[in-house]
Amino acid sequence: MLLLGSYLTPAERSLDSRRKEFYHHCGVIADEEGKMSKNQYNKTITACFVGYIVQAIVNNYVPLLFLTFQRTYDIPLSQITLLVTFNFGIQLLVDLLSVGFVDRIGYRASMVLAHVMGAAGLLLLTFLPEVLPQPFIGILISVMVYAIGGGLLEVLVSPVVEACPSENKEKAMSMLHSFYCWGHVGVVLLSTLFFQAFGIENWKILAVVWAIIPICNAVAFTKVPIATLIKEGETGLRIKELFRIKVFWILLVMMVCAGASEQAVSQWASTLAEKGLGITKAAGDLAGPMAFAVLMGTSRAFYGKFGDRINLDRFMVASCFLCILSYLGVALLPIPQLSLVSCALCGLSVGIMWPGSFSKASAALPKGGTAMFALLALGGDLGCSGGPTLVGTVSSTLGDNLKMGILAGIIFPVLLLAGILLCRKSSRA
Repeated sequence: MLLLGSYLTPAERSLDSRRKEFYHHCGVIADEEGKMSKNQYNKTITACFVGYIVQAIVNNYVPLLFLTFQRTYDIPLSQITLLVTFNFGIQLLVDLLSVGFVDRIGYRASMVLAHVMGAAGLLLLTFLPEVLPQPFIGILISVMVYAIGGGLLEVLVSPVVEACPSENKEKAMSMLHSFYCWGHVGVVLLSTLFFQAFGIENWKILAVVWAIIPICNAVAFTKVPIATLIKEGETGLRIKELFRIKVFWILLVMMVCAGASEQAVSQWASTLAEKGLGITKAAGDLAGPMAFAVLMGTSRAFYGKFGDRINLDRFMVASCFLCILSYLGVALLPIPQLSLVSCALCGLSVGIMWPGSFSKASAALPKGGTAMFALLALGGDLGCSGGPTLVGTVSSTLGDNLKMGILAGIIFPVLLLAGILLCRKSSRA
């Protein structure tokens, strides 16, 4: 080839040189276009991060007002308690129904709808209880509206991030889910500061302020690029097809256990702090669920930052062992302060469970599509309600012994650990 090159005429050499420059230029353009494409999808990922903050707002702002609702509208505590069950019940229903319509109307329209419903529910709270004859019905309708938005976000946000072109999906997924934790912390802290400064009687003003976030993010989702989860010409797996796959059932149980492991301690952390340490509710909330949420977010942010250097299976296995130890610490340590430290460590241990299970499902079933993400969200939400229920039921049976109730909840991280090992065995088979 070198010898042949020496016989090229000057014109041919010039043409060959221009051809090489052209191909090199095309390669540079392709690289630049690829970078530009990924940079555009960074806006999508950022909007999804804000989407989980929106979900944290709709799930955690109203519970701060329960006693205010009771005093202002003369609503019995039994009805107030029903609002939590109703909220997550609606979200479970949306998880299930979304399989039928999300793919039909598209992810963009569904995302915009989710944010609009979240904002509408918060805004309805500011006037509907006064307009209707029974204030509780007004609150219930408002909760139903924003719960629809919260349920849709639970189904949509993870697959939208999963579809975005990125080098490490597990990192992006873990970082994504950390924003729910930071949203939770932000809602509690900023709301508490607002109530201290302006009085809790001005909660409607804050509700309007919180509603601005989903409104702005809805506008963002009308503009950001959204990639398809399934390649063009292909279709996602249907529910019947998923149910025939053994690894899907393992992943579904893992999601139930991930939600249960997280909420079984989180929901009872404040009560545990008040009973064990004899401190005020405000201090109990900061020492219990707030510390839990901060450490859970830290765990997810850590994997989101360094996930490309860490094996996901090993990280999840280590987290399960730490979760089991933290449950044992909460239940069996005789010193209340150590029990509370164990409670906070539980937040650190459960951080990777939910996003890690999502990532494992995406890797194991790349054609799972909307149906898979919706059913996994359903399983996670079932765990979120079932875990605290088991703890409460066992505690009541044993004479309101909350520690023994939490000890019973150790079954969830144990089953999750078994699920990880079974998934590993299935992938090797």
